[in-house]
Amino acid sequence: MSSMSSPTSRMPSGERRESILAAATAVFGARSYAGTTTDEVAKAAGVSQPYVVRMFGTKQKLFLDVVDRAVQLTLSAFRAQLEGPAETRIERMGGAYVGLLAERGLLQTLNNAFLLGGDPEIGPQCRRLFVDVLHFVRNEVGMDSEQAFAFLGNGMLINTLVGLRLGGDYDRDPDVKDLYDACLGGGVGAALTLAPRADEPW
Repeated sequence: MSSMSSPTSRMPSGERRESILAAATAVFGARSYAGTTTDEVAKAAGVSQPYVVRMFGTKQKLFLDVVDRAVQLTLSAFRAQLEGPAETRIERMGGAYVGLLAERGLLQTLNNAFLLGGDPEIGPQCRRLFVDVLHFVRNEVGMDSEQAFAFLGNGMLINTLVGLRLGGDYDRDPDVKDLYDACLGGGVGAALTLAPRADEPW
């Protein structure tokens, strides 16, 4: 679909950029950084490939913008839970993280980004963004080292379950079910509803 025929072309530039970033998040989340092309992102966004390149430059720059957006959305979701009883704050933040599954590909993109530390351009930004999250949970939320370890580790396990698309095994394999229940608690239903299944393209 060309940008001339797409409803996206009639959006203000800020909304158009956000629309492309959301589409790119879904594609990168499904196909990884290495497996994604700007042409696939353009098709998912309903614009032309040259338009994506004009707006973002290279695939690498697009990916870095996608990862930065994903981390900012994550931190915003966490910050929204800071008000309220302190004793349930971490639980509420965990629920907010599961809620990010509504943004297709976001958690999978973060997982992929954090495996690219050896890339000379991507690695430094991803390290900085991960440390931003660490500083947030330690300094703004007030988690001690053990709480931060458990919270971030559980988040990485959620990313793994979503990335593997294991939800289809929840009712077939009792070990998978036990792992989902232990990892997600009351968020299992939302995770199974929002996460992509193995046979879904995105």
